[in-house]
Amino acid sequence: MQIRVLTGRTLQDRMPELTEFALRGETVHPSRHPAWLAILRDGLGHVPMMLEATRPGGETCGMLPLSFIRSTLFGRYLVSLPYLNSGGVVAEDAIVADELIDSAVDLAREMDVKHLELRHEAPVEHAMFNGNRANKVHMRLQLPDFPGPLWTGLNAKVRNQVRKGEKSGLEVVFGGKELIGEFYSVFSTNMRDLGTPVYSPALFQAMRHHLGDAVDFCVVRKDGMPIAASVSIHGAGITEVPSASSLREFNNLNANMLMYWNLLDRAIQRGQRAFDFGRSTIDGPTYRFKKQWGAEPESAVWQFHYRQGTGSDVRPDNPGYGRMIRMWQKLPVRLTRVIGPRIVRGIP
Repeated sequence: MQIRVLTGRTLQDRMPELTEFALRGETVHPSRHPAWLAILRDGLGHVPMMLEATRPGGETCGMLPLSFIRSTLFGRYLVSLPYLNSGGVVAEDAIVADELIDSAVDLAREMDVKHLELRHEAPVEHAMFNGNRANKVHMRLQLPDFPGPLWTGLNAKVRNQVRKGEKSGLEVVFGGKELIGEFYSVFSTNMRDLGTPVYSPALFQAMRHHLGDAVDFCVVRKDGMPIAASVSIHGAGITEVPSASSLREFNNLNANMLMYWNLLDRAIQRGQRAFDFGRSTIDGPTYRFKKQWGAEPESAVWQFHYRQGTGSDVRPDNPGYGRMIRMWQKLPVRLTRVIGPRIVRGIP
């Protein structure tokens, strides 16, 4: 077995083989697609790298995609993968996985990064891991063959909220790059309200460019104004919504509930077998929101090889950021759209 570090043109040349290996199987999570390396490069300015394990003859038997993050504010990191909830090693067996992690640790030392971060779903045993974060879970829902059983399985409160949204004169539309502007207007406003720096619209443009029709944007409008929006990524058998937002002043219209019902319906119409609502803290507000749709928790274990510190200094839930969050919430949305992307691109 040979392990190579692929970058630049070499990585581009190997993309067909890597994609074929990564997408094997009936159910493949959309975050596994190697195109995310190019998306994160174009959308966040990260340096794409791939560790590829091959058998004699050149057949791929394992891979570990990595983004190299450089930030004047926060430092240097290797992450698999930023923005996404899942990542890490994809390997035929534990031996291949172990060798890939060995190589990633060596690469982290050579590049003098603060830490190596692998966003696994289940823990992978390796002696060089010296930290993990398992305080969140993936919230996922198994989908029926048609919407009827899902609707009847919802409790009366959820159905009434969806019906209220339908009776509020709201318009729900799906599309591609033509909806990115409306999506971003809602998304960036909501991120400001949460006190979180917003990603650049270039990230969402890159998603659509590299993944094509596997990426859907949904916008809910009231009298032509976007008041809720989301982006969906469709993998093989499973759909994930990595980003969704709604404007707080329209909460009484239940636009968010109507949007999620339409997202679930669209996934079913595409023949998907599961819907991934994203990560949540157990019993937290987003956990309870997803639970009401029937989603169940699944393992999410992010594993680390720390070389400097513990990584808590760059986590958004760090208590030390409370004052900065409150200040950010008072900034004009237009200003946060300018300075937010410059900050968030450097946060692993």
